[in-house]
Amino acid sequence: MTDTLPVLEINGLHKAYGDLEVIKGVDIKAHKGDVVSLIGSSGSGKSTILRCCNLLEDSQQGEILFKGEPVKWKGTGLNRVPADPKQVLRIRTNLSMVFQQFNLWSHMTILQNVMEAPVTVLGRDKHEVEMKAREYLDKVGIGDKCDVYPAQLSGGQQQRAAIARGLCMEPEALLFDEPTSALDPELEQEVIKVIKSLAAEGRTMLIVTHDMKMAADISSHVVFLHQGLIEEEGAPEHLFKAPKSDRLKQFLSSTVSA
Repeated sequence: MTDTLPVLEINGLHKAYGDLEVIKGVDIKAHKGDVVSLIGSSGSGKSTILRCCNLLEDSQQGEILFKGEPVKWKGTGLNRVPADPKQVLRIRTNLSMVFQQFNLWSHMTILQNVMEAPVTVLGRDKHEVEMKAREYLDKVGIGDKCDVYPAQLSGGQQQRAAIARGLCMEPEALLFDEPTSALDPELEQEVIKVIKSLAAEGRTMLIVTHDMKMAADISSHVVFLHQGLIEEEGAPEHLFKAPKSDRLKQFLSSTVSA
């Protein structure tokens, strides 16, 4: 029965910073194996939605469900916070986040970076985690970089290490926040190749991206956000080839010409 439930579901999500409401009532679902891309202009709320899903940001209204289980809240409005720290940890460890700026520990080797959370947060056996970590570093194409430090890697290699770190948590879904926007075009392709291979494996992913070609190639569903609301959504072939809303048409024409 649980397989029929979405891995991640948000209903009527609202998020504000003081008086500024940045998410104004958004519904998104990702079932097992779905690749959902969030696109839109800067400031449209894409990254904020991702951070709310992973409970890195507190939302003021709406439901967030992980495999059918709703997040428990206490308080209301700007005072609303998750009520159960153990639930937060469990959900976070099942929704691995890959950030734009890699966020690797500079004083640890790449292997140590990938192993750290499964060992310290999840309490997994160090030897087993090391085997898994090496496997995932091989998978993203930097198995030979286990013993070097982040500063010795290119941006593309660091981002691939960050993806391996996310995979090593054995999550139910991966959340990517602009995973290629800090990279040069050549290095960007290395990371896109890894993300495409994960999509081909049937991994559940939510991706905030400025790369329309990647979104078109790998997504099962695309959500276009405008000023904190979903302006249009659907299968990539419909959204990119036959957009209905004028705002989406304008957005796509500006990204193509950029």
